Amino acid sequence: MGEQTTDFDILLVGGGMTGATLALALAQAGFRLAVIDEAPLETRLAPVFDGRASAIAFANFRQWRALGVGEALAAQAQVMTDILITDGPNPGASRTAPLPVFLHFDADEIADWTDGDPLGWMVENRHIRAVLNAALAETDATLISPATLADVTPAKTFTTITLGDSRRLTARLVIGADGKASRVRKVAGIGVRGWAYPQAGVVATLQLDTPHNGVAHQYFLPGGPLAILPLTENRASLVWSEDKGRAEALAAAAPEAFEAHLARRFGDMLGRPRLIGPRYAYPLRLQIAESLIGARTALVGDAGHVIHPIAGQGLNLGLKDTAALAQVLIEAARLGEDFGSDLVLERYANWRRFDGASLALTTDLLMRLFSTDAPPLRAARDLGLAIVNRLPAFRRVFMQEAGGAMGDLPKLLKGERL
Repeated sequence: MGEQTTDFDILLVGGGMTGATLALALAQAGFRLAVIDEAPLETRLAPVFDGRASAIAFANFRQWRALGVGEALAAQAQVMTDILITDGPNPGASRTAPLPVFLHFDADEIADWTDGDPLGWMVENRHIRAVLNAALAETDATLISPATLADVTPAKTFTTITLGDSRRLTARLVIGADGKASRVRKVAGIGVRGWAYPQAGVVATLQLDTPHNGVAHQYFLPGGPLAILPLTENRASLVWSEDKGRAEALAAAAPEAFEAHLARRFGDMLGRPRLIGPRYAYPLRLQIAESLIGARTALVGDAGHVIHPIAGQGLNLGLKDTAALAQVLIEAARLGEDFGSDLVLERYANWRRFDGASLALTTDLLMRLFSTDAPPLRAARDLGLAIVNRLPAFRRVFMQEAGGAMGDLPKLLKGERL
């Protein structure tokens, strides 16, 4: 694919989970592809590179299956069969009589619609990176790392990028998968809109005393949501949003003090969780690119949109981008179109624009609604949770939407190869 006057068909900047997924799809389709990343591969594959785990919606896991990496990832993953949500001082599931504001999502309720898939999969980021990069190494894709991007100069039929060491490469298209501080977005002149939240997310891994049984817990505190998400070997991933000062104090506290504070917040439903490994504190913000495309440029993942982690949809949103962009580019190339042209890239932008913006606004609304103890707002949200919990049809819609399986889906999200 592509004309031989360019070094590559596509230059993809950013080799993280979103970028590597897209790179795998494009390389398998026969594009001459180079992946450029600032961090050396061995750094990105290190267990403590970011210390996080990700909740993967079942539709996005189907994408990985279609790309041939689902089996390897499933071997490292913990299925989520239930999600328990509580708005109150104690987790509703730990009470003898659960609070009326307790909400339960059960995978069995949509099993006939999902062919028995769980609600989601919890996978440590280090495993995702390792599996994707191993699969990518089996393709003809070129990895250029470590390397920084200095400039992008688009022309009529191709674009030139200049690296930090003055090397120049040409391609029909440049894709930015390089995160919230995207250099591709900046040099393409694409602005952003958004704001920082007065919160930070504390991330840690816990060893549990009692079996988690594949159940994900989230409950809401005045400082922000606290999620305990199941991992393999009866471990859990903790994502705790608090105001910045408290988050920094939690991240720096002695392990015993941190565990005691967590126990006071979460109760004894999972026994006495113990910390495993380091803790991390990440600033939280909402940030939306003014456009997902520029001159021979496209953005995916955090380069295009950063959202609050309250619904665990950040990576899932990026993976939906990859499925849509891969399909648009592959179909255009097969038809003999210039896949880096504005005409083709507009199809991608139009496909993804509404989903990205609506999810960003939804998570922002949820954060503001649930990160407060104001009586009128608390009464309204508690009423909403109670209503949804009593209406199976509503619960099914919520689960299908969270699973990434609503709307005009790209083929990869249906588990179909391109």
